[in-house]
Amino acid sequence: MHNTKEDIYKLVDEQDVEFIRLQFTDIFGTTKNMAVTTSQLEKVLNNDAVFDGSVIDGFIGYEKSELRLFPDLDTFTIFPWRPQSGKVARMICDVCNYDGTPYSASSRNILKKVIEKAKDMGFIFDIGPECEFYLFERDENDEPTTNTREKGNYFDIGPTDEGENARREMVMMLEDMGFEIESSYHEASPSQHEIDFRKDETLRTADNLMTFRMAVRTIAKRHGLHATFMPKPRLDLSGSAMNISIAAFNEDGKNIFHDKDDENHLSQDAYHFIGGILAHIDGLTAICNPTVNSYKRLRDMKHVPVLKGWSTVNNNAAIRVPINVKKGTITLKFPDSSANPYLALAVIIAAGLDGIKNKITPDEMIEKGIRLDTESYNKLPLRLCDSLDALVKDSLLTDTLGKELSDVYINAKRKEYNDYICQVTPWELEQYLYRI
Repeated sequence: MHNTKEDIYKLVDEQDVEFIRLQFTDIFGTTKNMAVTTSQLEKVLNNDAVFDGSVIDGFIGYEKSELRLFPDLDTFTIFPWRPQSGKVARMICDVCNYDGTPYSASSRNILKKVIEKAKDMGFIFDIGPECEFYLFERDENDEPTTNTREKGNYFDIGPTDEGENARREMVMMLEDMGFEIESSYHEASPSQHEIDFRKDETLRTADNLMTFRMAVRTIAKRHGLHATFMPKPRLDLSGSAMNISIAAFNEDGKNIFHDKDDENHLSQDAYHFIGGILAHIDGLTAICNPTVNSYKRLRDMKHVPVLKGWSTVNNNAAIRVPINVKKGTITLKFPDSSANPYLALAVIIAAGLDGIKNKITPDEMIEKGIRLDTESYNKLPLRLCDSLDALVKDSLLTDTLGKELSDVYINAKRKEYNDYICQVTPWELEQYLYRI
């Protein structure tokens, strides 16, 4: 069911909505928004909301400074944590040029193009994310810290799980916004949590990921906590991943990735999709693991998906095939939540489709018990600069992103890495100051 303009007018009136946030995402995965009152609703629904794109990081050029927001009416939802009199709603928007054409640096537009290409090839993807995050304490000035007094572990409950109440409210608020929450629980390290929501078609999943992060952080603050999706916030704690499960269907709803007669329950298309991911995986990490901190998680060496291959049994493989549940599903274990979900899903699907198109067969699966320090298997890039070098050389991925966005993204990330390596860290002072 799709919303019409009349549906939006009716919802705004019946639900006593006073403010509407027009949300979009910059190329680095940060949510932006422009708020309007309902007096401007007609203008918004006619796609006439204009903003200055030149002030947004990663948006390109003063000559394209006037950009328009085209709201996706199906993303209309009310924020349940806001006042219930004069409510606040939001719609996720596509960013367009002033003439109405799609803006080339809009990550949502890039994903939509890849989705259309997939449909032309006969593939409709369902994506299921699993997002891990930490709930840390705030200090006396309400600033975030990495402190926690909690001692929780996998599946602990209160009072050991001190984030239980906050996580329960997150689930309730997300369900009020239309999410179907499949599970929520305490993760491996103290104050680490996971909330899993039902898979959906690709664009909706990317939209949901942006909404999910915002809701989790908002509810955490209401409980005096700080929620962070940072991949490796502390050396002594486990890293946080964003596992991505992928299944492919045809127009009749058949799972194209499933073959009941295959020992791993995978079709040839599924194997080729895996082959495409592995062929492009070095460049993919620049988008799916886009921060300096991402690679500290991949260096953790505790169940980290750093081996460049696939497996049904090895937790260190970058791609996992769960053959006992979710048959015909491929799970990518290397991405993390610092990624822009629109760009991450766009390049993942593009790489997989390339594997299907060119019938790229992956190597044999990685067996159980392979040591991470073995030389027998290649590993993912372990530095942001290396993944960026791979991205530059991968024309399929840069063509998917578009030249303008690729150039801006790569230059910005190179600067980020260079800024990082110029820092004098506490570790260096501790190691060298007193003895050199």
